Amino acid sequence: MKALIVDYMSELIDKGLEERGIEYDKVMLPTSEKLAEIIEPYDILIMRVDPFINKEVLDAAKNLKAIFVGSTGTNHIDLEYAKEKGIPVKNSPGQNANAVAELVFAKMLDLYRNSVQAQNEVKGGIWNKYRWIGRELRNKTLGICGFGAIGRRVAEIAHVFHMDVLAYDPFLTPADIKVDYVELVDFDKIVKESDIITLHMPLTPDTKDLFSSKEFEEMKDGACIINAARGGIVNEEALYEYIKNGKLGGANLDTLSNELGSGGLDTQDVPVDNPLFELDRVYVTPHIGGSTHDAQDDIGNVVLNNLDEIFGK
Repeated sequence: MKALIVDYMSELIDKGLEERGIEYDKVMLPTSEKLAEIIEPYDILIMRVDPFINKEVLDAAKNLKAIFVGSTGTNHIDLEYAKEKGIPVKNSPGQNANAVAELVFAKMLDLYRNSVQAQNEVKGGIWNKYRWIGRELRNKTLGICGFGAIGRRVAEIAHVFHMDVLAYDPFLTPADIKVDYVELVDFDKIVKESDIITLHMPLTPDTKDLFSSKEFEEMKDGACIINAARGGIVNEEALYEYIKNGKLGGANLDTLSNELGSGGLDTQDVPVDNPLFELDRVYVTPHIGGSTHDAQDDIGNVVLNNLDEIFGK
């Protein structure tokens, strides 16, 4: 058998493939079009969230027997067509939960303690400890949208910070929460009562533009939003307006709506631009929530276990 790896993955996967006698090649972040050109010889595709696996790719993948995804979400794959083609898709749920949760709190603290602006000012040659007086997370209300593995880990950390934690998840009941420091509430309460809202849900037709002008208008004055899920959940045009006019206190994003499908360059340094970059109270990282060596090794082990489940060891 022969495998194709199209993103940065743990070296445990390389070693595991070698131990199983599986040849492999690596092509970093091809476009969907490029992947369709090269995928025919491969039995196995190993990827994260880029590029989009559309019908053209799946039709070209005449020998493909399985797709292994090193992430929880699979909205970047035409799952129905893969099923029609008899190609199983196996993801790696929950393995990056702690990594994403830790980044979420780094993002909260950057917003609340003005650390980015303060650092930039110091590096610009000015030392003024009075300009950047911030706020504490203690006693603030955190609204968590999506209470899966990542949302639960965020709640655990928030409890240690002595935050009041609200959670919204339409697929859960209060009996599913199992901890007394989280209150399961409806979406309206999350929007209106949270000081900080953090998103941990897939991008679906139901969640696209879940946060737009109506929601921003109803949020507390000065409230902040963290998005380490998928870019399309937040309407970026509306976010721009409500941060620019001062209604919202800021946003810290780990994903943008136009990022998917941006691969295919000879370099991994993909050009990106967005009107949000003009705003001082918007910080953006390039979808690094799960990008720790620890999380990638955990994901690597899941990918290999999934491979053994389908093909045997």
